[in-house]
Amino acid sequence: MGVCRLCGSRDIVISNAIGVCSNCLRSNEKALDIAMDLHRRYRASLELPLQPPKSSKGVKCSLCVNECVIGLEEVGYCGLWTNHGNALRFVEGFDIGVLYAYLDPLPTNCVATPICPAATPCGYPKYSVSNGPEYGFYNLAVFFAGCNLDCVFCQNWDHKNIVVSPNLRKRYRFSATELIDKAIKDDRVTCICYFGGDPGPHIIYALKISRKIVELARGKGLIKRICWETNGIENPNIVKEMAKISLESGGIVKIDWKAYTPEMYQALTGVDGYKATERVKKNIEIVAEMSKERIEIPLLTISILLVPGYVDEEELRGMAGYIASIDRDIPIVLLAFHPDHLLRDLPPTSISHAEKAVKIFKDVGLKRIFIGNEWLLGQYY
Repeated sequence: MGVCRLCGSRDIVISNAIGVCSNCLRSNEKALDIAMDLHRRYRASLELPLQPPKSSKGVKCSLCVNECVIGLEEVGYCGLWTNHGNALRFVEGFDIGVLYAYLDPLPTNCVATPICPAATPCGYPKYSVSNGPEYGFYNLAVFFAGCNLDCVFCQNWDHKNIVVSPNLRKRYRFSATELIDKAIKDDRVTCICYFGGDPGPHIIYALKISRKIVELARGKGLIKRICWETNGIENPNIVKEMAKISLESGGIVKIDWKAYTPEMYQALTGVDGYKATERVKKNIEIVAEMSKERIEIPLLTISILLVPGYVDEEELRGMAGYIASIDRDIPIVLLAFHPDHLLRDLPPTSISHAEKAVKIFKDVGLKRIFIGNEWLLGQYY
């Protein structure tokens, strides 16, 4: 356990990597600058922009809340969009993704497993091949390199190494045609789930592919659910398109909400916490409203990583209250943390932390609360 560099506290769980405690992050304006130093050092080591660029003569990208204004021959915060000849261009070109796609046997360890047609009777027979777990079938897991956040706890952090290396990127190039064929030609594939990284920087590619998959599946009488695991900071118009495809295909939009207070969100993710938290809330509202069109499978699931010492009771109460004000039927998945990436000096999530979190969400009237990665829980703090 660490010591807060501002208040000297040792009484709560503190990361020396972040450098400050949760209380100081929410109350002392100096705390955020200390926490941001971790992001600056890491991103400098990869030669990625230290913050979303705002070039006076650049081209604006509107894919996500960062709204990078990218200078000539420079890259955006995600490292995947560049200003080439005063026009935005994906670094590997048109109709190309930087990704790893593999078959994952169903039911799988998905955030939405408790309410997923691949693991439950939800949506059968219209959206599922089985009135229960789809044994013998597969999820086409599409892991995108690159992200528009810089989470210090990222458990797939090596995807940024792919982004910054032209040679590695070429090894993970996947054309739109290749991915569509992989999804359609195998009848055992009933789910296509985009994650990473984050699908946000690849969203133009992913939406185009997904529309084609749904169209071909309809013509062949196949079930091909389109699901997204995302941080939820995309442009709201894009989120509507993502949700529309999931709604039609029987899929689910899984939004991972990092923290409630802007200072905590920024300390953990590296981007403007005020803009990002408002964008996440807006996109939750959008998908929650669209979910009323399909009651048999929840369209929206919200996951929250229980980061020891930081995603604490105050953060959880804020998120719980907001979600309850939108729809108390939204499924909530509370994920156990394990030490990784830049945040290896914290313990895994304690059982007591998870139990308090469940109680907080129940107390505001939320009805469907699940704990993910339960095997990581223990008596740590």
